[in-house]
Amino acid sequence: MAQKRDYYEVLGVSKNASDAEIKKAYRTLAKKYHPDLNKAPDAEAKFKEVQEAYDILSDSSKKSLYDQYGFAGVDPQAAGSGAGAGGAGAGFGGFSQNFGDVDLGDIFSSFFGGGQQRQTQRSGPMKGEDRFIQIKIEFMDSVIGKTVPINLTVDEPCSNCGGTGADSPRDYETCSRCGGTGVVMATQNTPFGAIRTQTTCPNCRGRGKNIRVKCHVCGGQGYSKKRTTIDVKIPAGIASGQQIRVPNKGERGSNGGPNGDLYVEIIVASHNTFTREGRDIHIEIPLSFTDAALGCSIDVPTVYGDVELVVPAGIQDNQILRVKGKGFKDLRSSNYGDEFVHIKIKTPTKLSREEKDLYTRLKELEEKGSKSIFNRFKDTFKR
Repeated sequence: MAQKRDYYEVLGVSKNASDAEIKKAYRTLAKKYHPDLNKAPDAEAKFKEVQEAYDILSDSSKKSLYDQYGFAGVDPQAAGSGAGAGGAGAGFGGFSQNFGDVDLGDIFSSFFGGGQQRQTQRSGPMKGEDRFIQIKIEFMDSVIGKTVPINLTVDEPCSNCGGTGADSPRDYETCSRCGGTGVVMATQNTPFGAIRTQTTCPNCRGRGKNIRVKCHVCGGQGYSKKRTTIDVKIPAGIASGQQIRVPNKGERGSNGGPNGDLYVEIIVASHNTFTREGRDIHIEIPLSFTDAALGCSIDVPTVYGDVELVVPAGIQDNQILRVKGKGFKDLRSSNYGDEFVHIKIKTPTKLSREEKDLYTRLKELEEKGSKSIFNRFKDTFKR
């Protein structure tokens, strides 16, 4: 038989943990290992272990005995448990039966919809689920912004009944089976004892109300399908992966609730010259040896048109110059990023006779005044 683990270790709390900390740890682990939610082979055993630990540590008298005597203080079958220990253990001995007293509706409310508040929400108006779509735009569209028309089929609340499905407010009544909650409770026997569960009321299908006279416009559906075109305004400066929310264009709500929202994810196409990094734009500009050595003035491309840029004499390959304010606009302000110009000095691959003569003369001048750049490097090189 496997040796039991320390109850504090099972819940992952210290011996000085407060009642609130113990309860929080239990709720987290109970959700994680509950057999209805976790189909792993060892989930049921771990769930039972967590429940056993919580039953002891959540009871002040049992916890005190466990802290003083260990498992012998709370297990009536353990040797030397004594009368006091037996009293405590007797309470724990009914573990399987006492499990049914745990308020699973509270612990698993997020999974099973437990609790009176949740029941009220089920029978009342509920917002629909959100929808997600993607659209692709060109790089320059993300710079200056664009309005994109999107065709959608949307389920909109009926104009006559407002989504209730009844022809008038007098034409529906509270469901007699669920009392207007939209759910019915049932008791289910399990290996862990009796568990109370709730399901959608079959009579009203979760509405909490039954329709006596259906809406003459929508036939009791509560909504109508419409094919529509919406204009999505894409702001200047938007980046790939960002989303735009369009209210009330998602899935239809229930019981007269509003539609969910539509989220439009923007995918920005790449550019053959410009690249984006945050709000900044980068571009590579080729320069000749002579322009790099002597310096020059060039009309460098930006996303807003050409801008004059002064290249200083003696600039080196891969050196970066900045053009302020020529990047992307910030979505939340009027600030702009910058453009960074990466200098790429190009070596000519073909020379005319005249160019070759000039380069030869230049080399002679370099070597006459001092050694070549390579030879100066070799003089200082150390292995």
